Amino acid sequence: MGKIRTIELSSHKKQSLEEGYHSGKSHAFRKRCQLILLKSQGHTSQDVGQIVKMNQISVNNWLSRYQKEGIQGLFTKPGRGRKPLLDQQQDAATVRQAVQQERQRLSQAKRILEKDLNKEFSLKTLKRFLKSLTSDTNG
Repeated sequence: MGKIRTIELSSHKKQSLEEGYHSGKSHAFRKRCQLILLKSQGHTSQDVGQIVKMNQISVNNWLSRYQKEGIQGLFTKPGRGRKPLLDQQQDAATVRQAVQQERQRLSQAKRILEKDLNKEFSLKTLKRFLKSLTSDTNG
């Protein structure tokens, strides 16, 4: 068995990680804060991996990223995940116009939009997009 990789944390850094662990917005960020805190307590990467349900290699990768970038390195970087089918800036006007035209039949508006935008999407996607448009204008 190799040497246990640990990290020393100042009281300020430890407090920031504990805040992130308890009140971070995303589950992934909270889990990453927890793993850094556990590593600072002297746990092995394998033990930490079992606690946070992560591979020990991933534990070590997140530890390295934390050491390089600090707590900001524990956030998921932008550009990850699936890109939205409907873009707020490009498609909002077209969507509003189609829905206005077919306000009683959203499925008909969806067909018009799929033809106009040359994109396929579900009715549920359209409803979510409309909801995000109204929440952005109200908020």
